[in-house]
Amino acid sequence: ELELRWNRALTRVGEIESRIAAHDASTSEPSLLSPIHVTALAADLKAVWAAPTTDARLKKRIVRTVIREVVADIDDEASEIVLLIHWVGGVHTELRLPKRRRGQRNSTSGDIIAAVRQLVLIANDDLIAGILNRNGLVTGHGNRWTRERVTAHRSHHKIPVFRPAADGKEPWLNLNKAARLLGVAPKTLRLAAEAGEIEGVHPLPDGPWVFSRSTLDEPAAQRIVHRARQNPKYPMGSHPDQQNLFTSTT
Repeated sequence: ELELRWNRALTRVGEIESRIAAHDASTSEPSLLSPIHVTALAADLKAVWAAPTTDARLKKRIVRTVIREVVADIDDEASEIVLLIHWVGGVHTELRLPKRRRGQRNSTSGDIIAAVRQLVLIANDDLIAGILNRNGLVTGHGNRWTRERVTAHRSHHKIPVFRPAADGKEPWLNLNKAARLLGVAPKTLRLAAEAGEIEGVHPLPDGPWVFSRSTLDEPAAQRIVHRARQNPKYPMGSHPDQQNLFTSTT
């Protein structure tokens, strides 16, 4: 019995050693940086922090490397939270954050929720997160938007999820699709919507327009099409059968 257990343990050790060897073989060697490069990175820590390749794990390592401790205190007179950061090397930095008042909640802005209600007509949660971030909007806790956060807020506020129409005839269209359906240029339709000649919704400044398919069948839409055909100032769009190589929520 003892010999059997010993052999099993040796087999297990061999398996673990093989896994370690395989991991080491598949892991590339870290690039060696010269002291000059390291100093340059340290001098521009903000660029390192904001780099696309800097993930959450690396950010935690950076924090543990450069910060010795953080001491928090409360300034009741100013209603602020005072953070004293002790950096490695002896430098101290003081940060002040507004203290949440009693009864105050870190809720997401009502304007953002209203925008999400309109964006779900044409976009999924992943696209909505990108649109909100592009407009510089954050959650009630000051975080960037992710698909998961959009989903959570949408569910909390009972906003239905975007679902493509089974027959392919979406009841709501973005600017490019609406213009293509009418046979006019997107710029022509956008200018008409901005002038109030046709009903369209523009939830966010740097975001898509939203048009109802039923609105595109009304006389106002047909007048825009007729004017585009008659006046070169209002150009027509591409042929309806022309395929677009790039997806867009514009």
